[in-house]
Amino acid sequence: MRYRSRLTAPAALLGTAAALTAGVPAHAATGGPTAKRPVRTPSPGPETLGDPVYPSLGNDGYRVGAYDLDLAWDAGNRIVTGTATLLITTTRELNRFSLDALGLDIRSVRVNNTPATYAQSGEKLRITPATPLAANVAARVTVLYSADPRRALAHTAWVPTPDGFAVCPQPNSAHTVFPCNDHPADKADFTCRITVPAGLRGVASGNLVSTETLADGRKAYYYRSASPIATEVVQITVGDYVVKERPGPHGLPLRDVVPTARAAALEPALALTPRLMEWVEARLGAFPFETYGLLPCNSDDPAAFDFTGLETQTLTLYKPNFLLQEEKKIGSHMMHELVHSYFGDSVSPATWADLWLNEGHADYYGLLYRYERGWPDSLGLTTLEARMKHTYALGDQWRAQSGPVASPTAANLFDSQRYLGGVLVLYALRQRVGQGVFDAIERAFLARHRNSAASTKDFIAVASQTAGEDLSGFLTEWLYGTKTPRMPGHPDWTVTPVSSSFAAPPSRSAKPHDNSATL
Repeated sequence: MRYRSRLTAPAALLGTAAALTAGVPAHAATGGPTAKRPVRTPSPGPETLGDPVYPSLGNDGYRVGAYDLDLAWDAGNRIVTGTATLLITTTRELNRFSLDALGLDIRSVRVNNTPATYAQSGEKLRITPATPLAANVAARVTVLYSADPRRALAHTAWVPTPDGFAVCPQPNSAHTVFPCNDHPADKADFTCRITVPAGLRGVASGNLVSTETLADGRKAYYYRSASPIATEVVQITVGDYVVKERPGPHGLPLRDVVPTARAAALEPALALTPRLMEWVEARLGAFPFETYGLLPCNSDDPAAFDFTGLETQTLTLYKPNFLLQEEKKIGSHMMHELVHSYFGDSVSPATWADLWLNEGHADYYGLLYRYERGWPDSLGLTTLEARMKHTYALGDQWRAQSGPVASPTAANLFDSQRYLGGVLVLYALRQRVGQGVFDAIERAFLARHRNSAASTKDFIAVASQTAGEDLSGFLTEWLYGTKTPRMPGHPDWTVTPVSSSFAAPPSRSAKPHDNSATL
């Protein structure tokens, strides 16, 4: 497939000395001792990865091996100043390349510690190094910039709060926070140093490595990820927070980042995580990351962000008021977000057309968790079979109005078709192969593509190999067909004929991330 995962990048970013030797092309001349090297002029790198949903995202002239962010928050002017250092490996000869960047005030750019010229155009930061970069070599790109989290943009990841900010980059907004190759197929290692005024705390994805109190009283927090992260699930937050730690299964450290003034009120919800994790580990295997926890963002402002909960790697971002409800109102959705650590974070979508792999799996296990506990869903149904029969009847309507499950557009990416429609596909697969084989497929897919990105085609391949039969025709019909196939094991189930008066699938709300059936 076109999208190389981090594990199949052209060269390891911190690899051999040969890979780090700039100016040595990977395409040595052939022929004989007197053969001349072909004359090849380096070109600007492609300013896209060709995503079918967001075709302008990403850049195909390089792959990122690591991001190192050094950010400082000024509580007076509410501006973030930052240095983003990217370690990249080129995929071709480049006399220019670009990063995704929007709403960032760029101050300087250096490539391999040498000043580079740059220009901002649309959502791209075009960089021309002093010396063209050869193919398959490593380079260090350093960008100094500042950003105002309150700035009005066409889209933004910033979530301003009364005492700081959080970020919600999904799906296409990480580059409003830091310059990057903003596509989930290009995962990278991640470190972040956050400097904040006294009395505030900086938190990011990964583990806290160290803290430092500066001469002026400010404090710096330094985080490092143990696993690569896709830009869309990076978390960085600043505010008046307390970190609450507790043990998870087999000693896994859990940490919640909670508004100090609301820590006691939120404790009943936070205390649910160990039991949720035991349940999901029994089905999907050991938790894939170094830690997990919740981040009830210090704002309940409806305008602050357009979702109830959002997975970011090792931390799930929530509106605090949602978590103040009783367990049966929140437990199913807490499971949905926890499952994203497996489907979405550990295994990222190869393209945004593969989003159903994230949301379908998260809703599938979230609903199972609900029904096992006897909690009726929003329709009053109490079994997965009953919910799937209801969803099956809507199948042709949703396909007509929102496209097949694995064929979204930017406008309908987060419709119910990606959530419940995805659950219906997984249910049909389970009906076809049986529970035991289905469970084996799930674990095999997660194991094969851990810490990388995977496509719908990859899922079909794993399913077929694990089941010992070619499931490509069956799954292709369910994922890409314009008509809903017959449900295995339920010949009596029927699909409601398409009606022009039928309501469109964004069923629960106008909020793009809140079409989960677990809410």
